[in-house]
Amino acid sequence: MPNVIRDLSDTSSYWAAIWTICPLPDAHVICDAPIGCFNLVATAIPDYTDAVPHIENVTPSVIREGEVSGSGTAQTVKRTYEALRDSGILSDKRLIVVSTAESEMIGSDLSDLVTQLQPGTTFFHSESLSYDEWLGRDRVLQWLWDNYGAADAAQIAPEPGLVNIIGPTYGCFNAPSDLHEVKRLIEGAGGRVNLVFPYEATLAGMPSLAKAQVNVVLYQEFGQTLAATLGRAWLQAPIGIKATTEFVRELGRLLGTSDQAEAFIRHEKKTTLQAVWDLWRGPQSDWFSTISVGIASTRTYVDGLSAYLGDELGMQVAFKAYRPRHAGEIGNEEVRSLLHKSPPSFVFGSINEKIYLSEGGKRQTSFIPAAFPGPVVRRSIGTPFMGFRGTVYIIQEMMNLLYETLFNFLPLDSAYTAQNGGGLVSRVGIQPVSLVWTPEAKAVLDAALEKMPFIARISASRELQMRVETVAQQRGLKEIDAALAREVLEK
Repeated sequence: MPNVIRDLSDTSSYWAAIWTICPLPDAHVICDAPIGCFNLVATAIPDYTDAVPHIENVTPSVIREGEVSGSGTAQTVKRTYEALRDSGILSDKRLIVVSTAESEMIGSDLSDLVTQLQPGTTFFHSESLSYDEWLGRDRVLQWLWDNYGAADAAQIAPEPGLVNIIGPTYGCFNAPSDLHEVKRLIEGAGGRVNLVFPYEATLAGMPSLAKAQVNVVLYQEFGQTLAATLGRAWLQAPIGIKATTEFVRELGRLLGTSDQAEAFIRHEKKTTLQAVWDLWRGPQSDWFSTISVGIASTRTYVDGLSAYLGDELGMQVAFKAYRPRHAGEIGNEEVRSLLHKSPPSFVFGSINEKIYLSEGGKRQTSFIPAAFPGPVVRRSIGTPFMGFRGTVYIIQEMMNLLYETLFNFLPLDSAYTAQNGGGLVSRVGIQPVSLVWTPEAKAVLDAALEKMPFIARISASRELQMRVETVAQQRGLKEIDAALAREVLEK
């Protein structure tokens, strides 16, 4: 049987190019694309994820049947450029033409054409047919530096204390909030943010990347190539208490501000992290070792969450699914099967994992967004996963969802009353008539409970028992045997 990919977890390197270039306000992109491919990347998906209704500085060449069948896309791109020029849109912008899977399939290479357009126009061959979005982002970041930054940066010397942040782009989960927290960590360690590239940068200002003493790469998936090219020390943005402490300490060492960094760490332990300590000392901590989590996301969030929740807080990591998937790692089909058969207490993931849980009817598992594709909006700066504030936000969300899980199971007597016309449970709390369960039937019930997350078993045992007893009483039975238990519980 062929290995058919059921659900995609990544977009292409063409999408990556658009989402990396278009945060730069002084750039305008002509994507050599059919109108549908343009609409997805520029209008539909960013609205569901970044809450950007329309990316304004990208225009399609609108490939049609004629271009595909033989004429090529050069004249279409040229007409698109002329319309943009005549409208005045390009008066203060630099033009970049980007290939797509469709233009690449018909062999369109616009390297020569761009020399006929406005001075300084460049062509980026996105390699959309070959690379996923993560390699695409890494390539285009380096390409932007090579074409718009490197030449003018040769004479720029680094300035002590300045730090770049490389990586936040459209289409990256939780970018505004994690970026905000990483900025706070840099300042706490004694640094000053120089340039956030490309999220808060311009093409014209790109040479100033060379001014930073240290670079911070926000994601593990991309940005390291550019950081290495810049020739300065660089650090990876952290998730978890231990990783964040080490990050602040090392940044302070690199900047020569170790005293300030250590003071910041001490202050954070007494303030920001107080909520984590309080949860650890409170009754909620009894749950930590019983909680199981599954994580399906990019390596940044999978590694960060598993280290924080598993290594630091002692929770059980049921599975880790990396996006993009590498050889030997589990894919979407394996994740789907796991979530149908034995879901953990919590799943951190994308809409794919949420769908899998719904398919399996696993309402006892709590879902927390931790990846795109969406739809999930992350524009607030108050939902960090990274840094010290991220450790508080994550555990806060988990505890609230645990309370919600318990709440959803607790008011069962009234539900049982409603199911049975009010005749089996009185309004003052008298329990329903107890039916005899054979040992074999009890074994079936115990097996059903074993498949549930530990916390949910506290109340689910009552719900499952009532479900079987309701059917038994509807049928006028006095005893519950294994056959009836299987019929109800193994649907």
